Amino acid sequence: MSVQVEKLDKGMAKLTIEVPAEELEKAIESAYQKNRNRINIPGFRKGKAPRKMIEQMYGKGVFYEDAANALIPTAYEKAVDECGEDIVSSPKVDVVQIEGGKPFIFTAEVALKPEVTLGKYKGVSVDAADLSVTDAEVDEFIEKERDSNARTVTVEDRPVKDGDITVLDFEGFVDGVAFEGGKGENHSLTIGSGQFIPGFEEALIGAELNKEVDVNVTFPEDYQEKSLAGKAAVFKCTVKEIKEKQLPELDDDFAADVSEFDTMAEYKEDVKKKLGERKAEAAKDAKEEAVINAIIEDAKMEIPDAMLETQQRQMVEEFAQRIQAQGLTMEQYMQFTGLTSAAMMDQVKPQALMRIQSRLVLEAVAAAEKFEVTDEEFEDELKVMGEAYQLEPEKVKELLGESGAKQVKEDICIKKAVEFVVENAKETKPKKTRAKKAKEPETKETEE
Repeated sequence: MSVQVEKLDKGMAKLTIEVPAEELEKAIESAYQKNRNRINIPGFRKGKAPRKMIEQMYGKGVFYEDAANALIPTAYEKAVDECGEDIVSSPKVDVVQIEGGKPFIFTAEVALKPEVTLGKYKGVSVDAADLSVTDAEVDEFIEKERDSNARTVTVEDRPVKDGDITVLDFEGFVDGVAFEGGKGENHSLTIGSGQFIPGFEEALIGAELNKEVDVNVTFPEDYQEKSLAGKAAVFKCTVKEIKEKQLPELDDDFAADVSEFDTMAEYKEDVKKKLGERKAEAAKDAKEEAVINAIIEDAKMEIPDAMLETQQRQMVEEFAQRIQAQGLTMEQYMQFTGLTSAAMMDQVKPQALMRIQSRLVLEAVAAAEKFEVTDEEFEDELKVMGEAYQLEPEKVKELLGESGAKQVKEDICIKKAVEFVVENAKETKPKKTRAKKAKEPETKETEE
């Protein structure tokens, strides 16, 4: 097998890969053996027709597609190793020549890893975070805790009010005709939650138990069900249950119930401490992001479109795996949200670009600072990975293989680069903006 590399514009390259005729012949024969049981030839039992007879009836190229599909992945992988180029995108493959008795030739258009010219990366200035915790923030946290510990009681002596949890039956009509999906029974709805379309929940305030009420609403113009978008509708609703939250008193008993402390004073002090720790952790992440963004801003690099598209697809696939773990398919998700594959690709594009740029500048920093990975650091990382997957470090190393081990070492260098640029960054306190005193209107004296 041979490979030739042609450099193209905008960080792209074309690999021309030639596979010997003998390997193509083996692939064609394998395709024949795989498919012959599905081909009917008059005068022969199914699966017994000779290859030449099939080729004569259906054409010499009848097995070429399967043969090419079998050859390309392995040949491309070998070509990538042989050419020595750092390829950062999925290949765009085009078959140039496929014919029995001749070499199989195809091209693969790929993006090459772009060069990065670093600007300033030591002593980058970023705004210092405000780590102070206010009494209002403590009160807000405690109020949420109070709400989550509220008990729900059934109400029968008053109509619906804002914040109530209702159980209702409803049916929607447009122009007097019931529409599909507009009916519900024993539906739980918290008034003010924003679960239903605008105006629906507010219209239920004042509704009495077991009395039908008409709720008049208009579907938003961008409503996902296009047949209802922008249309006026009437929902006939009957509230069957009203429940309200009863919040506990903010006293020492409450503190003892929700924490390990006996008094509200101790509980508040602990909340303040924990909020401070959260702020410090968030500030650490924010500082890291700000430093890397500043380095990216001052660096020069040209990201090939194919590299960006590959990253976008990878992120969409990662998202698909996450929602699949929750029991939802990508098709269902797109149906529920109204998103298309193209829209999702556009949605992740900014994050994909940032992910690429961050990796590239940090790799450049690691190279500039000549960071290396010691055997001890690599072994420590294997232990961490082994604990995560409940495997012995040696087994992890075996599963990683040579390319996987290389990736792990690169990731360790990236971590070192992150630590280096963050430690060397300068924090400046944000300037406080003062309200400007209003200028008095300028007056000009006129000479008479």
